[in-house]
Amino acid sequence: MARLALPRLNMPLVPTERAAWIAAGLAPVAVVIAATAPGAWVIAPLLGAALLMLVVIDAGLAGPVLRWGIEAPADTEIGQPTRITAHARFGRAGVGRATAALACDPRLAAQGRAIIPVGRSSDGGQWQGTIDVSPARRGTAPMTAAWLKWHGPLGLGARQETRALDKAVRIWPDLSPVRSPDLQTFLRNAQIGLINRRIRGEGTQFEALSEYEAGMDRRRIDWKASARHTRLFARENESERNNQIVFAFDCGQAMCEPVDGLPRIDRAVSAALTCAYVALKGGDKVALFGFARRPQIMTPFIAEPRAFHRLQSAAAGLDYDAVEPNFTLALATLTAKLQRRSLVVVFSDFTDPTAAELMVESLGRLVRKHLVLFVTMTDTEVETVIAQSPGDLATLARAVTADSIAQQRKLVLTRLRRAGIDVLEAPWQSIGPRLIDRYLAIRGSEAIG
Repeated sequence: MARLALPRLNMPLVPTERAAWIAAGLAPVAVVIAATAPGAWVIAPLLGAALLMLVVIDAGLAGPVLRWGIEAPADTEIGQPTRITAHARFGRAGVGRATAALACDPRLAAQGRAIIPVGRSSDGGQWQGTIDVSPARRGTAPMTAAWLKWHGPLGLGARQETRALDKAVRIWPDLSPVRSPDLQTFLRNAQIGLINRRIRGEGTQFEALSEYEAGMDRRRIDWKASARHTRLFARENESERNNQIVFAFDCGQAMCEPVDGLPRIDRAVSAALTCAYVALKGGDKVALFGFARRPQIMTPFIAEPRAFHRLQSAAAGLDYDAVEPNFTLALATLTAKLQRRSLVVVFSDFTDPTAAELMVESLGRLVRKHLVLFVTMTDTEVETVIAQSPGDLATLARAVTADSIAQQRKLVLTRLRRAGIDVLEAPWQSIGPRLIDRYLAIRGSEAIG
């Protein structure tokens, strides 16, 4: 948590909402006085002056603020609760209530602002309040200004202080699935383990010979060695490691659309980093590739789990680009950079059949040299519209249109499968575990090398 130093700008006296309601209530009284006793019109301005005097006196009783500030973390993760704390110490005990406000980038808080109720702490002198915000996009979210408003004991007048800020919160990809106990337990108990070790009995790399026993696969018998030793020997192979895995992200318009409050690209990044962590633990190499109208980033291959933070930093740099992606240029660039057969995991989505046609053609060229896994998230909004009962013509028309979109989507995925591309379609909640399962299945089948 970083405490923000706030330079003081001003401390004006302002009326409160209660004072505004009282002033509004006095207006009909002035009208009645003017209608019934025109000679007593002076009562109305006297009441207004009295209310104004009470506002000034009440604000004066609130006293000055000795010090105040706002605390916010320097780093946070997208979609995760981020706590912002406001604290203050006042010069008098007559403060009724206090509220702090923060102006920031909309990436950090909705509509670019956060209201923080500030309450008296147990010791009576310190006032403090907290609020949790959920960042909606990756990037750097600057905080530009802060306000503190505290009321007098009557609740009619208040003081307000405005201060400029020159701080920012860095919003990283969500790594909560990587830190989850379930994944750590899986890695500890899975074959790849938390510590790399040799796995015999699978794979294509020769490791050792062992005497053949009943129940072993007969295809593992080494007939030449058996002839030399006059008894049957079987080959023990080691599971292949050092495979190259590339996670390719479409950062275009379709992937910028939100799903349950967060852009699809951020859901994809979280799932990819989780799978990348598992791959690094298994001894494989991982790289990230991002593209939209043109390629954005291409990281070198990372081979050690301790360098995982480099993948996280690169993923944080993936930009949101509301344009149609250029699959032809992007995948041609990726193919030119890959020197050996690799597993390419492509995260993308599509709504336009024409754009999908170009995507299918580009992926078809990529699959000639590499193993391709196409990952897309189920469009829950379309499925919800299709499932609605047709109570009126408008609902029926929406359902028919949504069903047409769903059929086009199935057609495109079918074409990808026929082209030899493995397709994974799942809701965003399960896309991470499903991706890990598919990666382990591909790795176990020795299809990458």
